[in-house]
Amino acid sequence: MTLFQLTPAMILNMFALLTATPGIWLLHVTRRREQRETQHLATLTEQSQVDEPMHVMSVPALRLNRLCYRVGGALLGLALLVSWISTKL
Repeated sequence: MTLFQLTPAMILNMFALLTATPGIWLLHVTRRREQRETQHLATLTEQSQVDEPMHVMSVPALRLNRLCYRVGGALLGLALLVSWISTKL
């Protein structure tokens, strides 16, 4: 006899947890990268001359952040859906 028996709901909840963990990590890392880049651009703007153009984030960096936010959000949404389905079993 085992310590606890694996029911289908418990297996689905474990899958939801394993799906949510990378999503949370991806959203956290993306937010930290975005804050670090914004802080770097703010220091560049403070150090620049008055007549220099404004420093903005590059287009590939913005696209990467947007993609990471979408994938992280999709993973969290999938985890929520799987967890909700496990309550119906």
